[in-house]
Amino acid sequence: MPVRPVSSALSKTESIALKLYALLMQVAPPLLRRKLARRAVAEPGYAVAIPERFGVYQQPPETSSELVWVHAVSLGESRTAAILLRAWREACPSLRVLLTHGTATGRAEGASLLRPGDVQVWQPWDSRVAVERFLTHFKPRLGVLLETEVWPQLMATAQAKQVPMLLVNARLSAKSLAGAERMAWLARPAYRALTAAYAQTEADALRLKQIGAPVAGILGNLKFDAKPDATQQALARQWRAQHHQSVLMLASSREGEETEFIRQLVAQGVLGAAVSGLGPRLRVLIVPRHPQRFDTVQRLIEQQGLSVSRRSSWPDGPAQSAAAQQADVWLGDTLGEMALYYSLSDLALLGGSFEALGGQNLIEPAACACPVVMGPHTFNFAEAASMAEAEGAAHRALDMAQGVQKALALLRSQDELQAAAVAAHQFSARHGGAATRTVEALTQLMLPV
Repeated sequence: MPVRPVSSALSKTESIALKLYALLMQVAPPLLRRKLARRAVAEPGYAVAIPERFGVYQQPPETSSELVWVHAVSLGESRTAAILLRAWREACPSLRVLLTHGTATGRAEGASLLRPGDVQVWQPWDSRVAVERFLTHFKPRLGVLLETEVWPQLMATAQAKQVPMLLVNARLSAKSLAGAERMAWLARPAYRALTAAYAQTEADALRLKQIGAPVAGILGNLKFDAKPDATQQALARQWRAQHHQSVLMLASSREGEETEFIRQLVAQGVLGAAVSGLGPRLRVLIVPRHPQRFDTVQRLIEQQGLSVSRRSSWPDGPAQSAAAQQADVWLGDTLGEMALYYSLSDLALLGGSFEALGGQNLIEPAACACPVVMGPHTFNFAEAASMAEAEGAAHRALDMAQGVQKALALLRSQDELQAAAVAAHQFSARHGGAATRTVEALTQLMLPV
């Protein structure tokens, strides 16, 4: 079916709520500028092209509606965008993409996806003026929002300008639904303004419908179609053959998790002065989720009386670095190398799941045949987490103490560990195909009227 923007009249209450929201967004930019300046101290990327956030661009205005707008707010969404764009370009080689982001890591990752004729800018601030400038300047043929990025003023302005908006790889957790319902006067008209939403799971579809989204299909999770970097995997295999030790990884860790992880490993005699049992045969690797925390995490580890070696200091591998061989903890301080880290590791604890943060992507380690132990908080990937646990690709723990105990028990049993690795790889392979289904849906929507 061809793209046809939906019509959705606002109730009086919704109209008043949107006007109040618009007023708030109109007066907030000075606060946003100060926030960006503070973040730029740790991440210089936030100081790049700040006027773009308010609809001021160096690129010449588009003269025709050729661009397809893809919004990937952060690092994870940019990696998902890579999966979608690879399949979409195969089906439509002439595709021109307008790629937007909200975070510095997302923009840095997204830069690698650009081809001649593509454009990359910041997501416009959610004010009427910024969004109108953005849509007028680039004239996108349609907008594709990845996963969760539905903004009230963006949707209202796109609808007024008859720009079709699609939510793909869409997810909505029970927690997020509750938050949206508390702001229903803003959220409902924003979700109603979508032309179509393509949900990851049936549960996501039900929640999206509950908040008013026009769900047009349940297509699966694009992340299952990710292909680990073959060069990184080969390098990891080479390094594993050199150091002859098991590697336990805390993957995409968040604030609070690293300290407790270290504390539990010390208590288990794996790290620290009283190393015993598995300790001498085990390497501990921590990869923080956010690059601005690399130095902070190093200090946290050193405050526990432990030595650290950073991956950036051993380009030829840990076996070729005396400092790495002597260090208590390895710190993964590079971007874009998660396939290397997962392929180097025998087992990973899933960051973001041991604090109430919803967990990180567990499909990525599965694709590298790296089983995971996850904490109690996986609401961002609820169905994938449940399936992984049911299929033996992941193990659940109530807290970090139990997580470390389960991980060490698996590492001590090579048969169980190997079975979990096989299950992880099979889990990843079994649930693919979302990219093909999504591109087919998008192709149908882009047919001429």
